[in-house]
Amino acid sequence: MVTYVIALVVVALIFDFINGFHDSANSIATIVGTRVLSPFAAVCWAAFFNFAAIFTVGTAVAKAVFAGFVLPAVVTTNVIGGALTGAIIWNLVTWYYGIPSSSSHALIGGYAGAAIAKAGLSAINWGPKWVQTLSFIVLSPTLGLIVGGLLMITVFNVFQRARPATVDKLGRPMQLASSALLSLAHGGNDAQKTMGIIVGLLYAVRSTFVGETGWLRHLYVADAGAIPYWVEFSAYLAISLGTLFGGWRIVHTMGSRITRLRPVGGFAAETGGALVILGASRFGIPVSTTHTITGSIVGVGMAQRVSAVRWGLAGRIVWAWVVTIPASALLAAGALFVLQQLIPQ
Repeated sequence: MVTYVIALVVVALIFDFINGFHDSANSIATIVGTRVLSPFAAVCWAAFFNFAAIFTVGTAVAKAVFAGFVLPAVVTTNVIGGALTGAIIWNLVTWYYGIPSSSSHALIGGYAGAAIAKAGLSAINWGPKWVQTLSFIVLSPTLGLIVGGLLMITVFNVFQRARPATVDKLGRPMQLASSALLSLAHGGNDAQKTMGIIVGLLYAVRSTFVGETGWLRHLYVADAGAIPYWVEFSAYLAISLGTLFGGWRIVHTMGSRITRLRPVGGFAAETGGALVILGASRFGIPVSTTHTITGSIVGVGMAQRVSAVRWGLAGRIVWAWVVTIPASALLAAGALFVLQQLIPQ
């Protein structure tokens, strides 16, 4: 059992790494697309601020993931294993095809799918977190679109008499700041989801580690409301390292294929997305950073002209958002079935 638990913690951190790899486009696509930073400098910049979120954002989202979607009483090692497997498979599939889907919703869908496969619909905690999360599938890109668009209109009014070269020159440092803020928001919201899964696992098997000494004593979690510091540190480190490797397929889609951006447009998109994500984190809502920044990019494009947005591509992205939770849930349920045959519980 001890070896299995440790292996699942490692798999959770691998998911977190893939999350950073998969979602690095959220933080760096616009700043690469506007050529403010080179791809390598951009991923280093984003990874640094992903990790810096450990000092600023808190753990409200982690606690919501732990108990807000699935009843802790039904969580077992195999449920966690199934959830992580389903989410990882879906992330890799969407990464391969360059689709900016939500790692957050893949994890939540996988968690729910594995729990339902284990104990039926009664395993789900039909509380406010489901309402908030499902609502924000629509609300987060909408809010991103509105805030990003309003910021872009404000920028137009402020710089309406300036020469384009001057606007671009001023926009570059502005976008550096906005990219840092977005990376901070992304790391803060997304790393916490992995923390919630790890704490859920350790709480479910807490009796295994009662009385352990040495380093194993750190795997004992008696208080579901407390996030061990090593869990926080590991989650932020894993997502930051994932960001360093980047997801260039998705960067291309987000940075240039939805709409063409200049530095001031990148500033407006990143700032709008960051404000929405940080607001959601404050209230413990595991929002999709992918949805939010995509909506913000669309809002910036619409503020220039509606035809600046490639609506066909945006529509295909929306379809990916819709199917992520059910698809990852089905994959997780299948993974749970396999695990139950291999490791009966």
